[in-house]
Amino acid sequence: MKKGWLVISALFILLMGVLSGCGSTSGSSADGKETVVIGYFPNIDHVPGMIAREKELYEKALGDDYAVEYKTFPDGGAFMTALKTGDIDAGLVGPAPVMNNYSSGADVRIVAGASSGGTVIIASKESGITSIEELEGATFITPGVGCTHDVQMETFLQDYGLTSARIGGTMKHVTGNPAQYGGMFESGKVDAAAVPEPWASVLSIENGAKILVDSNEISFGTTLPNTIFVTTGKLIEENNELVGKLVEAHQDSVDFIIENPEESKEIAIKSIKETTNQELSKEVVDSAWERIRFTHEVDAEVIQEFANSSFDLKFLKEKPDFQNLIDTQFID
Repeated sequence: MKKGWLVISALFILLMGVLSGCGSTSGSSADGKETVVIGYFPNIDHVPGMIAREKELYEKALGDDYAVEYKTFPDGGAFMTALKTGDIDAGLVGPAPVMNNYSSGADVRIVAGASSGGTVIIASKESGITSIEELEGATFITPGVGCTHDVQMETFLQDYGLTSARIGGTMKHVTGNPAQYGGMFESGKVDAAAVPEPWASVLSIENGAKILVDSNEISFGTTLPNTIFVTTGKLIEENNELVGKLVEAHQDSVDFIIENPEESKEIAIKSIKETTNQELSKEVVDSAWERIRFTHEVDAEVIQEFANSSFDLKFLKEKPDFQNLIDTQFID
């Protein structure tokens, strides 16, 4: 797989653009049914979305009055744009883009958890970096500025006196899709990354990258919801019953993963290949699975602590208050 990184990355980017733009928006389908659109990413920590799609859990929960469509996204920014414009009704996304958009006035609500953990700090083999202290002056990459993994990494680095150039430090920060990190590591364009699974396992197993900080050591570790299930306050108000059924289906998908890990891995491998044209090895998926905890619970206290850190790192302009962001009325 290593030698095919550039081809894979190009295909991934092209496919993401196509998938993000296809499918109808919320409304009526050709047969007159009301359409509900669910969004998620082609990442291991978004497996609940893949399971729900494969097992038709949303379709079963909603019944014959609704048609269900799915859209996949390359990052949280694209997902949140789709949620705000009504292109999707609900789905899976990381907490950071949700917090950032909520703080800016976006109508978004967290209604369930999906997964936690799975983020690591990793250094390329080419960089020769073997410890956190050696990141001084290095170039690091994350999926987005202020994304969940970025906040986790920059919060952790503060204990070592390291900060990004964005806030006066020496580390240069760039962004990019995790599917491209292997090629960027090999070319020497970046030295390190804060990366979610399965890409951390891909980079370490197939590219010889070194894990500097594992998912149980990085800031907020395995307690921070890495992926959450969200919708809009408007949909909760206008169709509370519908949202309840969506959360019910989502909870069923999480329970299925917990009870059937091996089948869930098979579905994840197939789903990710269909979306990204990249087939993850069983070894990579097994490694990634060990760093992720699937749960539909939401730890409000940890989310607030994470948000406070986002403010301290100047990703948020105002100190956040997320008292109304999390709506747990639908969680069993």
